Amino acid sequence: MHKKRFFGGIALLVLSAAGGGLATASPEPEHEHDVMVPAEPTMIDFVDPATVDGLGTRNLGGDEGENAGRYVHITYPQLPDAPRLNAALRGEAERVLRGFREATRFDAPRPRPELNMDWQLTAASGEIVGVRLRTGESLGDGWSNSTRTLWYDRKTGQATGSTGLLAAQSALYDLTRLVRSQLAKRGTPTTAHELTGEQFDSMAFNHDGDLVVEFDDCQVGPCSLGRVAVAVPARQVEPLLSPTGRAAQHAVRTAAEQTSATVPKTVPTPSPEAASNQAGSVDCAQTKCVALTFNDGPGPATPRLLDVLLKAKARATFFTIGINAAARPDLVRRMSAEGHLVANHTWAHRDLSQLPTSKIADSLGRTQDAITTTIGERPTLMRAPYGMVNEDVTDVAGEMGLAIVGWDVDAGDGRVDDAKTITDRVTRRVRAGSIVLMHNVNKTIVDAVPDIVKRLRGKGYTLVTVPELYGTARMQAGRLYRPGSASTPERPQT
Repeated sequence: MHKKRFFGGIALLVLSAAGGGLATASPEPEHEHDVMVPAEPTMIDFVDPATVDGLGTRNLGGDEGENAGRYVHITYPQLPDAPRLNAALRGEAERVLRGFREATRFDAPRPRPELNMDWQLTAASGEIVGVRLRTGESLGDGWSNSTRTLWYDRKTGQATGSTGLLAAQSALYDLTRLVRSQLAKRGTPTTAHELTGEQFDSMAFNHDGDLVVEFDDCQVGPCSLGRVAVAVPARQVEPLLSPTGRAAQHAVRTAAEQTSATVPKTVPTPSPEAASNQAGSVDCAQTKCVALTFNDGPGPATPRLLDVLLKAKARATFFTIGINAAARPDLVRRMSAEGHLVANHTWAHRDLSQLPTSKIADSLGRTQDAITTTIGERPTLMRAPYGMVNEDVTDVAGEMGLAIVGWDVDAGDGRVDDAKTITDRVTRRVRAGSIVLMHNVNKTIVDAVPDIVKRLRGKGYTLVTVPELYGTARMQAGRLYRPGSASTPERPQT
């Protein structure tokens, strides 16, 4: 269970999990002087996405990066039986991305602007689904957070924003009064005119049925307060709820009761280091070896990519995003079972070089937990999003037993939508010992892989996982490995 914190004297939204079908996720405090406080009613129990049949993930903004002068990583869930929810989620992601592109269309300051969106499930039942989208944004002058929670009523087939949990406009007025009263009691510097219906765009229920209203940074007071949340007691909010709101409240309460009754007490056991089940079958000191690596999945293109690699009897290293791994543990297990190596690409693809060490450790640690729980092996490799590494990153990686993996060949598959161009680029640039960067979240790279494998083998190359490039010498935790640095791994400067 994650720690509960106060931030500048104002309670943050705190997220926890009791286990079983619930998964822990929490907003990451921006200040290092935060202090421990007891749990409070704004805790939300999120649903483990692996328990939701058919759930997958989608990515947006894959063409952003070094050439665009900004960093973008957006991921959101999709359900096969909820088309209107899927459309609403994509619409929200596209809206946020458009706004960010407009704000950063001129020469970017340093550090490079960054946009990041991840998600959690606030409810998932036969009647209702709730998705909380969490967006972080930096325009070069600090990080700000915002959230929006969308709801889908399976009975009506309608998707709605959070105010759809309320019965009518009058209910929103009443809720505004209740929230304003709580904020005043807590000393939050806000006045009546500062609260509008537009600000009630992220609402969910805690396990007691209280309505948790979450505000973005800077919405109800100075930005230094961070994120503020209020829990309106169930007895006060129940008369205000719409049928969708009542279904959501019931779903959360029911899930909490079932979880508390069935959660087993488990004792963690040590897990072996992750390795390809075919490791040791190739001697790269005697053979021309190349490591194909795939970032960001599992995603929609991953099943077909695994089919292609299986047919070609080719192995690769998958640097997985934690939130995607948690959503599709079946694909992570398949990667491992078919001889590939599963590695760590952080929880939600933030630029680690701009984070304090506590956040770096949290992002890597949560991903380690998700992967280890799934395959029973602990990753020993990580790749930093955007390749951004500084001394803090290497220090934390070292403490967590993770070597850092770079690359020397970028397939450019996030920027080019042509399989032949990608294939030509990769096969032209590869040399013995190369590490090739690709992404397993788009179909174009899957279209290119068969020819990449065929042409590389035609040039006498053998495809291996990353550790095999370095032979019997173990890759050292906290070191950055680029091709050709087997004997002298690099220690990046700040």
